[in-house]
Amino acid sequence: MITQLPRSSGKVLGFKMSGKLHDADYQHFVPTVETAIHAHGKVRLLAHFEDFHGWDLHALWDDTKFSTKHCADVERIALVGDKKWEEWMAKVCRPFTLAKIEYFDASNVDGAWAWLEAA
Repeated sequence: MITQLPRSSGKVLGFKMSGKLHDADYQHFVPTVETAIHAHGKVRLLAHFEDFHGWDLHALWDDTKFSTKHCADVERIALVGDKKWEEWMAKVCRPFTLAKIEYFDASNVDGAWAWLEAA
């Protein structure tokens, strides 16, 4: 499930990713981000992984399409989690996006928001 976080504002959007992601999750996530892109040009995203179990095949395809279409529209991505593989994922994603990507431990979610909100 993808749930927008209440601290989202303007070009800074945060989402909690939990459970296994499905196509239906992207049917809400993508339009929300695209609306912010149209309003602000570039956006900054926070992805907070909590009890996350990955993507089904369709959602993985949705994620790939979104990343390809909007690779130049996202300037920063903060990945927040508490598992080693989530930190590893931040390193693996770097070559595939123009965005700056940083990993933050779940205990430092405020630091992730501050990094995204900084000028």
